[in-house]
Amino acid sequence: MAATRKTTTTSKQKSYDGFTPEERDAMKERAKELKAARGKAEDETAVLEKIAEMSDADRAIAERIHAIVKANAPELSPKLWYGQPAYAKAGKVVCFFQPADKFGTRYSTFGFNDSAHLDDGTMWPTAYALTKLTPTTEKQLTILIKKAVS
Repeated sequence: MAATRKTTTTSKQKSYDGFTPEERDAMKERAKELKAARGKAEDETAVLEKIAEMSDADRAIAERIHAIVKANAPELSPKLWYGQPAYAKAGKVVCFFQPADKFGTRYSTFGFNDSAHLDDGTMWPTAYALTKLTPTTEKQLTILIKKAVS
């Protein structure tokens, strides 16, 4: 007779791994993205679908950002990155939009990774809080996006 291994688990052991449930969800989404390895057209479709799922306020900002990036940095390819709309050059994410609702924050952010060329001395911002897009804000974003890919 084969020995049977008996396992017991305690009910709902509390553990803290340093990540919020939203952060764990984002990491799971990123793992799915890596497995999917879509082509360019499918990547853009996935980004547009993710934008369509957002709350009205986040969606309005994300749609404008998507249009701004496409018009001013056509060398950037849309893709999902941790479940967020992002834009990559040569496979490296340059910039991304993080909706407020994703992590339950009071504002959305538009951020840049180290592959963006925004260096300015010994310290510079890499993420910007967004509550809405005005013509002035759009102009500032356009300048940053163009600089990031230069």
